[in-house]
Amino acid sequence: MKRFLSTVLILSLFLALAVPALGVSEGQERVALGADLTQEQIQTVYSQFGLVRGSVPELTVTNAEERDYLEGLVDESVIGHNAISCVYIRILGANAGLNVTTSNIDWCTEDMYKAALMTAGIYDAQVKVGAPFGVSGTAALTGIYKAYESITGTQLQQEAKDAAADELVTTAQLADQIDDLDAVAIVNELKLLLDETKSMSDEDLKSQVSSIAGRYGYDLSDETMDRLVSLCRTLEGLSTNELQEKVRQFKGALSTVAQYAEKAASFGGKITGLVQKAVDFVTGLFHKD
Repeated sequence: MKRFLSTVLILSLFLALAVPALGVSEGQERVALGADLTQEQIQTVYSQFGLVRGSVPELTVTNAEERDYLEGLVDESVIGHNAISCVYIRILGANAGLNVTTSNIDWCTEDMYKAALMTAGIYDAQVKVGAPFGVSGTAALTGIYKAYESITGTQLQQEAKDAAADELVTTAQLADQIDDLDAVAIVNELKLLLDETKSMSDEDLKSQVSSIAGRYGYDLSDETMDRLVSLCRTLEGLSTNELQEKVRQFKGALSTVAQYAEKAASFGGKITGLVQKAVDFVTGLFHKD
């Protein structure tokens, strides 16, 4: 009987501690504002988020904090000297996935954020990224980190945050040269091969990058392939099994692959249609009444 009571007591204590911890973050929200916004600009951002200021706990992100992740990855002109990007984040239920929307972000796309956030270890969240005027959006990643850690009360792995910043910038740079949907899809395909890339030499990995890009119809420069190889080496230092599982689990982050397939099919259909029209035209020339 005493053993039974002890077991019940232990189980009760475990549930009392574990259950709140498991559910404490769901539904919680944060806004992270760039520190250099005017009051009018702040109101503009809150309107973009569909919020009334004061309804959600608010944090501030400085340019110095943004530089912690971006210096060395992106040109000085992109980082600037003012913190402008803002974010809203709300924690969703388990396995709900990532929902990302943007306003006045002209370099980083929603899919780029999704992929980078999974690399950082952020899942099951609604994220809105905005600014009062057009900005690149790279600095917003710092605000997302800060807001997420404020909600959960835990620090994201530093290596994962650094890798996610690297991924966001690298993907955006790749998208300067090719279609942005394809850029995200190519990087995600590389992430799914990280177990294999670990044993590859840099030259073998460049060949793999070239092969993947070729399937999307691109011939990348050596400089671009070197940049992707460097990103792979950074990502290899993370828990690749967990990262790959999340990439597979949240198909929304790989929506670019499906969109690419649709685009390719559409393109093929257009070509087929044009060929058929040409055949019909030539045939008509020789079969006039």
